[in-house]
Amino acid sequence: MAYRYFATPKRKFIIADTPGHVQYTRNMVTGASTADLALVLIDARKGVLEQSRRHAVIASLLQVKHLVLCVNKMDLVEYSQDRFDEICADFTEFATKLEIDDLSFIPVSALHGDNITTHSPTMAWYEGPTLLHYLEHVYIASDRNLIDMRFPVQYVIRPMSHEHHDYRGYAGQVASGALRPGDDVVVLPSGFATTIAGVDLFGGPVEEAVPPMSVSVRLADDIDVSRGDMLARPNNLPTVTQDVDAMVCWFSEQPLRAGATYLVKHTTRSAKARVQQLHYRLDINTLHRDEVHGSLALNDLGRVSLRTAVPLFVDEYRKNRITGSFILVDEGTFETVGAGMILGQTAP
Repeated sequence: MAYRYFATPKRKFIIADTPGHVQYTRNMVTGASTADLALVLIDARKGVLEQSRRHAVIASLLQVKHLVLCVNKMDLVEYSQDRFDEICADFTEFATKLEIDDLSFIPVSALHGDNITTHSPTMAWYEGPTLLHYLEHVYIASDRNLIDMRFPVQYVIRPMSHEHHDYRGYAGQVASGALRPGDDVVVLPSGFATTIAGVDLFGGPVEEAVPPMSVSVRLADDIDVSRGDMLARPNNLPTVTQDVDAMVCWFSEQPLRAGATYLVKHTTRSAKARVQQLHYRLDINTLHRDEVHGSLALNDLGRVSLRTAVPLFVDEYRKNRITGSFILVDEGTFETVGAGMILGQTAP
């Protein structure tokens, strides 16, 4: 997987170029995990292939809200509108099985620059936006969760200097929602209630912090807060649980099996976790659930139930991509062996 950076007067972009082959599924999952938008390239001559469907499935699983199907090499099919419409219909039928909020189709020829930055006179029948225009104007601000306030504490700041001898701040990145001075908050797992006295950036205090800002939060009361704790609203709390149901993408050559133990890293909190059950392995090409397979191999995706040694403060991944995700780490090698998307709390 490679990253490329570019900017226009309207926006800055980071492109995660992920391979389409099945053996690189973990690369696709890694790239999609932080993406706002997915571009799926289709060869106009070959149409919708297995790897095209695989990309779309992974984008859907990772809750990428916007998906653009770029039908490339239109010059090799004589810029045929009928061929473009055929591919769009084929992919649309498949996409009905997925959770995709915004699906767009753009016919392009990368070789000649058709419909990349300017409209192509050879495809006058296409009346939609160019690819660059779409990327510059697609609305992504509402994709972030600005309702459920979640602030995982990463570090306690105590300068102990003459100028700041009483300063105590709790540093971290805002996962969702907004933090403002005067807001009521609850500290998890202790349950102590207090209010926000101030929110600081490096240059000084601010009136509001929203994702993905990294800030230091001062509380009105001197209570015990440390790394791994979380601030949330009193009437809007995450699920506090040791039993997690999740979809996992497996990164290791050593297979995942029920009964195995790993370290789980969820936001700023770490704990030991045991795989209680492997429910099924998901065939990402057909969406078939293989309930007979007893393990997850490298690049497999499957649904598992985990039991953690200490409670985690979680939300469903579809509601919150930060508090709804985690990684699994091998206890012996400290290798990252899996990435998970939380579906909810394991049923009793």
